[in-house]
Amino acid sequence: MPSIRLRPLAEQVIVITGASSGIGLVTARRAAARGAKLVLVARNRDALTQIANEINAGGGKAIVAVADVGQLDEVEAAAQAAVDGFGRIDTWVNDAGVAIYGRLVDTPDDEHRQMFRTNYFGVVHGCCAAIPHLSENGGALITVGSIASDLPSPALGAYAASKHAIKAYVETLRMELHADGVPIAVTLVKPSGTDTPIAQHAANHGPGKALVPPPVYAPELVADAILDAAEHPRRTITVGGGGRAQVLIGEHFPRLVDLVTPLMRRQVYGRDRRKVPGNALFAPGEDGRERSGDESPRETSLYTGAALHPAAVTGAVLAIGALLAVGLGWRRKQA
Repeated sequence: MPSIRLRPLAEQVIVITGASSGIGLVTARRAAARGAKLVLVARNRDALTQIANEINAGGGKAIVAVADVGQLDEVEAAAQAAVDGFGRIDTWVNDAGVAIYGRLVDTPDDEHRQMFRTNYFGVVHGCCAAIPHLSENGGALITVGSIASDLPSPALGAYAASKHAIKAYVETLRMELHADGVPIAVTLVKPSGTDTPIAQHAANHGPGKALVPPPVYAPELVADAILDAAEHPRRTITVGGGGRAQVLIGEHFPRLVDLVTPLMRRQVYGRDRRKVPGNALFAPGEDGRERSGDESPRETSLYTGAALHPAAVTGAVLAIGALLAVGLGWRRKQA
């Protein structure tokens, strides 16, 4: 069995794909604030350069590697840029992703293929590029999936299919690396709906403006889960108790989910019938933003906090139990 040791974040070199917006951008900024050296990967050179300049001006260390994750050679070049710039890779974060809104039968074949090229093969390419470097001294290989990995998603069916494929790939890869004794911690992070520009960057074949499916959480919660996995080996982290509840309902009451499909479709489209022109499937979108500006996300998640810090929760429960026991004993004495 491999012994996996992960460095403190302040000593790490972290590669983040999809670093030009949303979860990737938030993760980069939070990692830089904690002292990590960063390699920012995306297609938009201008956005990446601006973000790297901001981090470096603030005392952090970041370099840029422009790459389309759908191209293996470009992802391998990004990995080599990390080694050339900082000497090694300690954590690799697969975060790049795009979406398509619309019924499956209305999804154009070229868009469907392109989304899998980014979402699924982007993860495959990231893992294949990272593993040779992480295998040398050990490290963390983290992939951002979705709760859509675990349940169907009307109006986002093709996206959900790509996330199902990512889950199967990552979990099988973990088993293979473990069996081969490779000291890499493989983590799948599954966010609930998250307030990022992904809906604005999506191809939209629906009846109105695309929105992130509720319940919606702040991207900082996902970034914190990613950075936790960079320091502590984790198998899977679901971000957002609301999303976890949706998965459980889908698993145990599938007929109920079938009945509410029309409602689920309506929730991902706003009343505004004007659509955002263009999409980021084939070219970079308007990058540099962490949030969409369309949502009022939940800024905390007790469920995720408990999952990441079970010892603290256990201690709190025991302390509360002790206080209750003392209180009951005192009441009995008074009686």
